Amino acid sequence: MRLSALLICILCSLLFTASRAGDDTNNNNSSAPFAVDIPAYLLPIDGLDFDYYMKTCPGMEGIIANKVKELITKDYTYGASLIRLYFHDCAVRGCDASILLDQPETSEKYAGPSKTLRGFEFINEIKAELEKQCPKTVSCSDILSAVVRDATTAIGGPYWQVKYGRKDGRISQSEEAEAIPMGHESITDLIQYFQSMGLSPVDLVILLGAHTIGYSSCASIRYRLYNYQGPGNCDPTIDPQYANFLTRYCQDPTKKVQLDPTTPTIFDSVYYQNIQKNMGLLEVEQKLFVDSRTAPLVKALANQPDLFYMQFRAAMVKLSKTLVLTKDEGEVRLNCSAVN
Repeated sequence: MRLSALLICILCSLLFTASRAGDDTNNNNSSAPFAVDIPAYLLPIDGLDFDYYMKTCPGMEGIIANKVKELITKDYTYGASLIRLYFHDCAVRGCDASILLDQPETSEKYAGPSKTLRGFEFINEIKAELEKQCPKTVSCSDILSAVVRDATTAIGGPYWQVKYGRKDGRISQSEEAEAIPMGHESITDLIQYFQSMGLSPVDLVILLGAHTIGYSSCASIRYRLYNYQGPGNCDPTIDPQYANFLTRYCQDPTKKVQLDPTTPTIFDSVYYQNIQKNMGLLEVEQKLFVDSRTAPLVKALANQPDLFYMQFRAAMVKLSKTLVLTKDEGEVRLNCSAVN
């Protein structure tokens, strides 16, 4: 009960701040006795709207939803891949589809953290279909925002409404994408990174919950299994039985291993239960449970599945607003892989 109460207090605090952001009277009245500075990411974004394509491309969401459903039916693992692709896009210069630009060796797509991303061709297929139906209308960044929502829903996750009107960025630099977290950072570094995107520690814990589905490479975790802080050592924080499985399974670094060893194909909060049992595949996941700033959230989410669904929806909506370009700040690409 104490954990639930703590989380409720944290969430209520965030909701209170958000409600103040939507109150134009409070925002404009500098003499208000309890006036607060509203973070920019909580303010409405001029240029984004739920009905943005209502007249110019009314079938846009239907086309995307059908394409996503078809893809997930063929290969369920694309759900996790598309969520990851979206985070990598929004983490660099905001949600502007800069990750999709294909400029050999120089664009974000060619950075180290991007090497295992996939879904680029799928986004291009959707873009080509929309160009037939609504030429020069739907941006690649809006397509990506709708795709990740529909992919999440298709694998059993929550649904949320997407505001549209994003424009595509013209700049994509691989060196900027090198700073994207890879799973071995400290919690302090991660909190600071997420705050630079306008995201809170709550969002950090929630968005890492996307690891309820998907997989990682054995190569990325071998340092925890064979040479952790010394030759031949295994990370002592890993559950012994789980560590035994991983050390045997990951002798081949090219293999892929499920991020959620318990329910790897179900979008659920069991991910947080795994962390409580010292079965977090990535080192940073296990750190969530020992850091005083994140441990109470892990415990609450592990015990309240519905809370994870609700907060994942909210975190994805917030992520989708990260440093977006609107109006004449960007362009509507004709091809998602190249600037016009």
